[in-house]
Amino acid sequence: MESADLRAAWEEHAADFIAWARKPRHDSYWLFHRDQFLELLPAPGRRTLDLGCGEGRLSRDLKAIGHDIVAVDLSPTMLAAASEADPDLEAHLVDAADLPFDDASFDLVVAFMSLQDMDDVDGAIAEAARVLEPGGRFCIAVVHPLASAGRFTGEDASSPFVIEGSYLESFRYSDSFARDGLEMTFVSERRPIQGYVDALANVRLVVDRLRETDVPDSGIVRPRSRRWQRIPLFLHIRALKPR
Repeated sequence: MESADLRAAWEEHAADFIAWARKPRHDSYWLFHRDQFLELLPAPGRRTLDLGCGEGRLSRDLKAIGHDIVAVDLSPTMLAAASEADPDLEAHLVDAADLPFDDASFDLVVAFMSLQDMDDVDGAIAEAARVLEPGGRFCIAVVHPLASAGRFTGEDASSPFVIEGSYLESFRYSDSFARDGLEMTFVSERRPIQGYVDALANVRLVVDRLRETDVPDSGIVRPRSRRWQRIPLFLHIRALKPR
């Protein structure tokens, strides 16, 4: 997987993801993860950039609570779905590492479950910093690097979690799932927490909040999900651009 083209992989699986993401209560977004992430965000301000919007569900939800949203993605199929679902959404087919916006165009940039799927993560973070105004915030959600570094050895709640390689290495990987008549393959790059923090620090963004989230009781839909009440499933980071 080291040479995997993440852009091509996500376009290949775009139709599967659209179906996956839009089935009510099908995945963690609907069950708990969206609400956990929204707690990290400041109140709606001047302008919000959704970096790697996918099929647009977070953009739509942020608009509904008062954000002035601009959405970007590199998958034509995903972006077309986002625009079809909300024809009034300002959406751009662009690379997150080469944004067409002026410096300091936004007071909030969000990257919800998208940085891990970009070929140039450092470039995307640098661009997020550039388009943020001083005092603005960059809010990130990714699969927790611990969760993507290993596997549970069984399905019961007390199953050991084993890392066979190195947590400290960055690598690309794929996970395939089949549930409730839908199938999806996620192709991503994992890096340790330090990899994200260093990339933020390199463009002078300051981490002011870091959260390691588990699955709340409300998100338990099958017994094996309780394994993720011992190991963090997602990592949330909020970074500030100093004035």
